[in-house]
Amino acid sequence: MLKNWKDLIKDEEGMGTVEVILIIVVLVGLVLIFKEQITKIVNSIFNKITKQTEKI
Repeated sequence: MLKNWKDLIKDEEGMGTVEVILIIVVLVGLVLIFKEQITKIVNSIFNKITKQTEKI
């Protein structure tokens, strides 16, 4: 079992900085492309929440 922990600590595989930056760039791009749709969905959700809280 101790060998497994040593292997885990020495394991250098994983996501690097470049991969993380690329993921962030893609996510920001998607947000910019679908900004209007995202805004409409969020506003719709908040309107429903507001209407339902008024009933309580």
